[in-house]
This record gives sequence, C-alpha cells and structure tokens, in this order.
Amino acid sequence: MTRIAGVNLPDKKCVEFALRYIYGIGPARSGRICKELGIPSSRRVFELTDDEALRIREVIDRDYQVEGDLRRVVTMDIKRLMDLGCYRGLRHRKGLPVHGQRTHTNARTRKGKAKAIPGKKKVTK
Repeated sequence: MTRIAGVNLPDKKCVEFALRYIYGIGPARSGRICKELGIPSSRRVFELTDDEALRIREVIDRDYQVEGDLRRVVTMDIKRLMDLGCYRGLRHRKGLPVHGQRTHTNARTRKGKAKAIPGKKKVTK
C-alpha cells in the first residue's frame, strides 16, 4: 500500500484518481502531477515503482499545501471571519449557508433536521 501525505492510496485505482484521496488535490492537480512526472494516468497505484512514488511524494510536499496544513489554514480563515463579525463570519457562526443560497426552503444540509414550530397549524382550503 502506497502512503503519500499521510494517506493510504487504494492499490487498484489509477494513479490520477487515487491522488484525489488526498485532501487538497482534485482532478486538475492530480492530472498536473501525473503529467509533470511523466506517469501515465492509466497506471495503477500498485504498478508504481518506489522511485515514482518517492517523486510524487516530493512534488506534493514541495509544491502543494495538503491534508493537515490545509485543513488548519481553512479552519483559521473561517475563525478569522467569525472573529471579525463580517457577514460571512456571522453565517458561519449561525450555521447557515455562506455563499448566498436560499434558505426559505432547502439548505437542510447546513441548517440540520427541520424543527416543528409549536402552535403552527397547516391551513387547509
């Protein structure tokens, strides 16, 4: 099993898709890494040589902020917004959508399970 940036990559997946298991590496970055190192995107993780795995590890460590460091930066950015008391910070603090989505209906992922309002009856016509 190949371990890069503290994440075990699945052996049977193609390298380009397996790199996406690392927080902070998506489709564009994984493709760029494979292209830069000359690794065919169709090659599986278990087919990688030790040298190739080492080169991938070095490129990620040198050029990208991933996993724990990136999570820490994102958390600190959100905390900064909340401390400032700006609009986005208030939305984070209240647990509401931050990027302008509607909340009259939907937004259940962010708001949580719907709570019944006592005394409110449905009006039937």
